[in-house]
Amino acid sequence: MSDKRKDYLSWDEYFMGVAILAGMRSKDPNTQVGACIVSPNNRILSMGYNGFPNGVSDDEFPWKRDGDPLENKYFYSTHSELNAILNFRGGSLEGAKLYVTLFPCNECAKAIIQAGIRTVIYDSDKYADLPAFIASKRMFEAAGVQLIRYKHTGREVSFSL
Repeated sequence: MSDKRKDYLSWDEYFMGVAILAGMRSKDPNTQVGACIVSPNNRILSMGYNGFPNGVSDDEFPWKRDGDPLENKYFYSTHSELNAILNFRGGSLEGAKLYVTLFPCNECAKAIIQAGIRTVIYDSDKYADLPAFIASKRMFEAAGVQLIRYKHTGREVSFSL
């Protein structure tokens, strides 16, 4: 009989926790999104969060959401999913899983599909009714990418350093 701990984190809790933690690196004042890409045998391959590309100063470029397109964040920021894909340096992501805190937009969906990621586990789907997200779901379905809504366990997590 084993005396091991029974309240350890599941893989889904662990990897979504990593995605949440990655999102906390974002300097976006409105939306912090994190992503974690995992191999079929549950090894972390890459992580990302929404922010500006390397070399683009997040002090000199805008974080606003509205107004002149050249004076808001949308032309300059990179979403967490794309950052995680671009941060990967190990070869192929074929068959990988993506944990992400916000359902992917259509542009990220294209990159996810093209990279060979086969499963997307997402937390929030707050933009589900917007065309970009409807398009994402259509593309994922057409490409055979499995979509799984993350199920919160209600577990209280605390730690100290």
